[in-house]
Amino acid sequence: MTFNDLKLSAPLLKAVSEAGYETPSPIQASAIPPVLEGRDLMGCAQTGTGKTAAFSLPSLDRLGHAKGGQGPLMLVVTPTRELAQQIDAACTQLAKASNRRMLTVMGGTKYKGQIAKLDRGIDVLVATPGRLYDLMERGVVKLGDVEVLVLDEADRMLDMGFWPTMKKVVAATPSSRQTLLFSATLDRKVMQSVSSILKDPAFVE
Repeated sequence: MTFNDLKLSAPLLKAVSEAGYETPSPIQASAIPPVLEGRDLMGCAQTGTGKTAAFSLPSLDRLGHAKGGQGPLMLVVTPTRELAQQIDAACTQLAKASNRRMLTVMGGTKYKGQIAKLDRGIDVLVATPGRLYDLMERGVVKLGDVEVLVLDEADRMLDMGFWPTMKKVVAATPSSRQTLLFSATLDRKVMQSVSSILKDPAFVE
């Protein structure tokens, strides 16, 4: 199987090709088709297996474009600064190829530039839970336009005590959203916590 077989749009296929990738990883080959169909998804994949492209490629293919002051249309929440930076690095080229505006926010960075970009409208927001909720409390981030919600490393967010915050984040997004959840493990604790936010999800390991 090649990326051409996955029915992605030409700009994204070109970006993947320019990055030097020809063959999708197992998580990409399994996750991209159901995400393109608009299904919710629960994926079990370790860091480093290509799951960022597994959710970003099909999501960017389906995503609209934010108007001034609108967005985010796609929200990716991940538990640590390091993971947020990794997702930012992996998604920046894809966002540019699909003409999407992207912003990454996390603790320990200045607010001013982030708020200015949010005011102009943003298509894709990558965030750590604490900084995201802080910006929500300030009234700077509104999640009523979210079309795709990605929760990355859900098991770590649970272990790090972020789940009460994540419930508030999820509640602020439309019920019509597509939800994609990735976890290194799909144990009972994770399943109990997330089952209520997923609608008939596809399962991928």
